[in-house]
Amino acid sequence: MAVMASATPILFTTLNTCARSFSHSKSTITRRRISSLRASTSPLEVCVKESINIPGKLGDCPFSQRVLLTLEEKHLGYDMKLINTANKPEWFFVVNPEGKVPVINLEGKWIADSDVIAQSLEEKYPDRDLVTPPEKASVGSGIFSAFIGFLKSKDPADGTQEALIKELTLLDDYIKQNGPFINGSRISAADLSLGPKLYHMEIALGHYKNWSLPESLTNANSYIQSIFSRESFVKTRALREDVIAGWSSKAQT
Repeated sequence: MAVMASATPILFTTLNTCARSFSHSKSTITRRRISSLRASTSPLEVCVKESINIPGKLGDCPFSQRVLLTLEEKHLGYDMKLINTANKPEWFFVVNPEGKVPVINLEGKWIADSDVIAQSLEEKYPDRDLVTPPEKASVGSGIFSAFIGFLKSKDPADGTQEALIKELTLLDDYIKQNGPFINGSRISAADLSLGPKLYHMEIALGHYKNWSLPESLTNANSYIQSIFSRESFVKTRALREDVIAGWSSKAQT
């Protein structure tokens, strides 16, 4: 009995210590969640291109749209600052000496380059993750350069159209086997990067080349419409007339 009597205070002491430890851990986790919630609801300053046709509207930069799509899909609040790229304000060069868009302010540091911005947002706000596995990240990566080559081409027989169709066929085959999105059933960073480029391709080639994606590429067509119809995409897409104007110099060279 003496042994049991002496063990009882030890047992209660141990339980109390565990309880305090659990309470402290729970409190720490709660504070972290509150801190994370506050961070995610505080508007993030992001500078993007302004429309050249309608002041106050988003411009035709596919890289700016990619950043905005990332913010939208992560449900992060943001304060969008539209930059007239033909007449950039002096304050913009202070925060971003290179004068390029997009840039975003994360914890007082201005970050440029859509690749770096997307990665930084993923690291800082891992909830609603948009991670694309490395082995899938390059899907569709050849389309944008092939589109530009075809747009600039003046020779119908130079193979640039065929090069673009080849890249789009690769996307079609991939989506057929792995879709509906690049990472399967859910949208990821790779889609948010590729989508705006496909949007520019569709508008620019339709206008300057009277060209559209072949109907035979049914999976690629379905993929494109799935991206274009998302609420986040509709909200952040450029005006058609801005896209046309933005590519005019390359189409007319």
